[in-house]
Amino acid sequence: MQGSSPQMPRIFAVANQKGGVGKTTTTVNIATAFSAMGHRVLLIDMDPQGNAGTGLGVRRSMVKKSVYDVLFEQSSALDAIIKTKVPRLAIMPSSMHLSGADIELSNSKKRESRLKNALVDIAEDYDYIIIDCPPSLNFLTINALVAANSIIVPLQCEFYALEGLSQLTKTVKLVQKHYNPELEIHGIVLTMYDKRNRITRLVEKDVREYFKDKVYNTTIPRNVKLSEAPSYGLPALVYDMKCAGAQSYIKLAREILNKEKQGNCPITQPNNQSEVA
Repeated sequence: MQGSSPQMPRIFAVANQKGGVGKTTTTVNIATAFSAMGHRVLLIDMDPQGNAGTGLGVRRSMVKKSVYDVLFEQSSALDAIIKTKVPRLAIMPSSMHLSGADIELSNSKKRESRLKNALVDIAEDYDYIIIDCPPSLNFLTINALVAANSIIVPLQCEFYALEGLSQLTKTVKLVQKHYNPELEIHGIVLTMYDKRNRITRLVEKDVREYFKDKVYNTTIPRNVKLSEAPSYGLPALVYDMKCAGAQSYIKLAREILNKEKQGNCPITQPNNQSEVA
């Protein structure tokens, strides 16, 4: 009799094809918050710029294998994983070679499911996997969406926000139809939020009216500490846990997990008591 398949962790893709919306900041700080709550977390950096690794203090000299090696050189996922300074949080770092991924994948078989297949070998090692997608709807993003259970969408409160979001929802529907019928938008988080700003209020009103309960209650404010933290190779939650930005991400992480429970999703019990006050 064949052995049973390993229990897959919950996998979130943090995606928005528009750059500068706080995508990597959201990925790094949600991953940190999950790990602080006692969960085993893997962050996968699919963005060729590699900012998620920088934000966790991963230097280029530390990277022997990367996401590129896993997707294109048949390296095992385990060989590409690096422990971070944050307990229970590991990262599969990016590589500049990923910038040519679309060309390299153009004639490949099963090109859309390479990441999904690679994660099977490490499925039992993590409770949550969070993927930082590049700011475009390319094959790297498609690989992330095929591997993921749900998408978290950071949305900057600006005039063209909804226009970009509509293109992302179309891509999600295509992925659902052809590759991953279980994929869903878990939630939209409003970033760089300033309630004093009229455009912020208008965008929030439109997004909440259209997407309703798909929009998280938690918003992420404009915050200097969130911008400073990556330059020190630290998540904001470690750099200054008391700052408004860090507190918002802690609140968002709790909201995500609570929403998972309410949706009867398979929530993994943490291994350790929460370290987040």
